[in-house]
Amino acid sequence: MAALRPRPSRGPTGAAARGSPDRFGEALMLHVVRHGRTEANASGLLLGRLDPDLDGLGERQASAVAAAVGPVDRVVSSPLLRTRRTAEAFEVSGVVAGGEAVEVDERWVEMDYGEFDGRPVADIAPETWAAWRADLDWAPPGGESHRSLGLRVRAALDDLAEAARTIDVVVVTHVSPVKAALAWALGVGDEVAWRTFVAPASVMTIGFGPAGPSLRGFNDTAHLTA
Repeated sequence: MAALRPRPSRGPTGAAARGSPDRFGEALMLHVVRHGRTEANASGLLLGRLDPDLDGLGERQASAVAAAVGPVDRVVSSPLLRTRRTAEAFEVSGVVAGGEAVEVDERWVEMDYGEFDGRPVADIAPETWAAWRADLDWAPPGGESHRSLGLRVRAALDDLAEAARTIDVVVVTHVSPVKAALAWALGVGDEVAWRTFVAPASVMTIGFGPAGPSLRGFNDTAHLTA
């Protein structure tokens, strides 16, 4: 995936003036960011509502993605620690966000994996994966379905869409909500989640114009390899 498209600038990036539309009639962008890595991610565990912090690499990833996106006006985060720690690296109106500047929205929390939370991905039986993929309403025991997650993420995006036309917004969330946001941007069903990969600290960029949202970038990790 190509590097992040230049954002409307208040600094030295050289992009268009704040709020001015590009040639597609789109102004500012909504950046949807997956949190940096945790030890559970590195160990191949399903990580839902468990709440570990970033590991050392994850902290460096948070700094790198915040620098790549650049200053923003608003930072929204899932309530979990790994997302809040990533969100705190972003610069809001010239000041590093810190805890107080991060807005927490429960709708961006990771999928509830129920009894599967914290289990190695490799331990989930093939027939379980098949049932999960075949039915949007299927949920792990005590957990959440893709359909339920998609509904809450779409509602959160609908609430953010108007703001993203006039100010720079970043949402820091998790792998499953990023995939649900992709489905919303493309106008497709949540089944697309099974055909996508979302790396830690990657960026999805959604533009907004007269015709509605359009996907401008997905799973962008160029900032992690520079």
